[in-house]
Amino acid sequence: QGQLVESGGASVEAGQSLKLTCTASGLHFSESCMAWFRQAPGKEREGVALISKDGGTTYAESMKVRVIISRDDAKNTLYLQMNNLRPEAAATSYCAVDVHRGFCESNSWRACEYDNWGQGTQVTVSS
Repeated sequence: QGQLVESGGASVEAGQSLKLTCTASGLHFSESCMAWFRQAPGKEREGVALISKDGGTTYAESMKVRVIISRDDAKNTLYLQMNNLRPEAAATSYCAVDVHRGFCESNSWRACEYDNWGQGTQVTVSS
C-alpha cells in the first residue's frame, strides 16, 4: 500500500496564493492519473483538478481560472498552485492516485474511483 502526504496548506488572506504539495511513496506514480479534491465542512468531497500520466490536465469549471495542477515524476510529487484565493475556497485539500488508470477519464471526478488518499491539508482564507 502506498502513501501520500500533502503539505502547504495555510491560513491566508483573500487574494493571496498557495502551492500545495503531495509526495507519494510506494506507488506507480508516473503511470497514474492523479487528482486534487477538496472538502469544505459539511460538504461532500469534490474534484478540483486532474492530471494524466502524459501531463494532460482537466479542471473543475468553478476552479479553472484559479488553480494549476502539475506533477514532477522524478520527485514523485504532485502540486496544486492556487491563486487569488477567496474565502469560499477554504477547505481541506486532498491528493489522490488512481493506480489502475494512467489517463484520467470522466469517472476520475468521482472520489470513489481512488484507493489512495493523503491525510489532507487545511486551507483557510480570511476576508
